[in-house]
Amino acid sequence: MQQPTLSRQMAALEAQIGAPLFERTGRGVAPTALALSIADDARTMQVGAEQLHQRLAWKRTQKTGTVRITTSQVAASYLLPQVLAALQAADSGIDVELLASNEITNLLRREADIAIRMTRPDQGSLVARKLADIPIVACAHQSYLANSGMPEQPDALLHHRLVGYDQDDTLLRGFATMGLPIRRDQFALRTDDQLAYGRLVAAGAGIGFIAAYTLHALPGVIPVLAMLKIPPLPCWLAAHREIRGSALLRHVFDFLAKEIPRELAATTSLAAS
Repeated sequence: MQQPTLSRQMAALEAQIGAPLFERTGRGVAPTALALSIADDARTMQVGAEQLHQRLAWKRTQKTGTVRITTSQVAASYLLPQVLAALQAADSGIDVELLASNEITNLLRREADIAIRMTRPDQGSLVARKLADIPIVACAHQSYLANSGMPEQPDALLHHRLVGYDQDDTLLRGFATMGLPIRRDQFALRTDDQLAYGRLVAAGAGIGFIAAYTLHALPGVIPVLAMLKIPPLPCWLAAHREIRGSALLRHVFDFLAKEIPRELAATTSLAAS
């Protein structure tokens, strides 16, 4: 360290302590009694700082450990199992904790490291990447269609038993956008629980509107009204911006960014066939 720099830093330290640490002499400087009394403590601090630096460097490069991932109940049940199984097969040193939740704020509260969401995160402290647009399809179980008939045109939906949401107005707004205004009471069965929603459709309760990638897990449920242009759901991958300082989180983030679109393409093609 150059002498002028060292002098400035020592003067700042003495000002902070409120007492001199070195006596200036004609031949240089000599430590005061205070300096000698705290020298061992200062050396301990130096060792601690070096250990902290080494630990941080290790954490930045380490690719093993625990990663907590959050996503919706539907994605946790139908999309991520195959993806996370592939991650475990490729990297046995990574432990995964999966949290099924619709709250993007989990990342901000540090309750999760990475999130897969169907809306674009708008918090500036998050790093986000769009992975895909997820098709939403009108569908029903074959047993329902055998009893009630196959709808041939979108307006025929009003003559069928429909499965809708309770408090969530997403379907109402979607139909209004398509020029097919439907009232809440025109949905014979209503629930905001996405897993229960899919099971109702699979049980033959009526015609519902679900993500195409879930159809492969609902035997007997088939798409109807292919001409119905339902707006897709965007699939986003998000993490706190501190991901840049963790090789482990970057590795898992990049793995998900590659494998989730692949899994979506595979399951959606199964639904189409």
